[in-house]
Amino acid sequence: MMATRLARHHSPACQGRPAGPAWPGRPPSTIGSVVLVLAVSDEVDNALYADVGAVREARLIVACGDLPFDYLGYLMNALDIPLVFVPGNHDPDVSGYRTSRTGLTLQAGLPTRPPWPAGAVNADRAVVDVADLRIAGLGGSRRYRDGPNQYTPREQARRARSLARRARWRKLRDGRGVDVLLTHAPPRGVGDREDPPHQGFEALNWLAGRLRPPLLLHGHIHPDDKPTRVHRLGPTVVRNVVGRHLLDIEPGAGARRSPAGAPHAS
Repeated sequence: MMATRLARHHSPACQGRPAGPAWPGRPPSTIGSVVLVLAVSDEVDNALYADVGAVREARLIVACGDLPFDYLGYLMNALDIPLVFVPGNHDPDVSGYRTSRTGLTLQAGLPTRPPWPAGAVNADRAVVDVADLRIAGLGGSRRYRDGPNQYTPREQARRARSLARRARWRKLRDGRGVDVLLTHAPPRGVGDREDPPHQGFEALNWLAGRLRPPLLLHGHIHPDDKPTRVHRLGPTVVRNVVGRHLLDIEPGAGARRSPAGAPHAS
């Protein structure tokens, strides 16, 4: 299915932060500059296989799950930019992998090749700094059948608390909050549906209230050619990025948020 939706989001202005690590083939970013992000999820855009010119200026790809890893690898290599992803319920099992201090990917303590594209970053239950942005990720959908990357509400709540602790530790260390919360499923009652596979997680409502990121990006809910609404959870803009979207995101906006406060509900 070809998806050609193209949209932009402008996050609130904020003070600049030091540039992140350089990426081969790209000049260093300007402190405080807006980052043009290509957000993709669930639907392969066949037009990009023919020509990536429409998204050539993107500096980062974020993927919200349920896309072939070959497609993600193609985008990353064609644009020569970093890619951060969280897994969806139709993706292979990506649990059990970790990155050593020397940069090797390990599984059960042994060097291995992960199933995702070489150089891509799995942000599931992790906080990563890339292209000047701080991204926290929590993949997966509600459990509705046997298979990987599916969780009961209680399991996802436990994973959300673990991610919140990681984000809090990072903020205590450098004073910087999360710019983007990257998920596969939406928060409960915020653009989700009532059938069990497509219900959102209340844990994501809590997590958004805890981290207070300017932006939450998710997939999983196919709009069926209908315009998607932009929702809000307190200060957080919640956006469905099924297909492809170009987003302008200003780094460091998460640092302006107050320390973790009371969770927000939808």
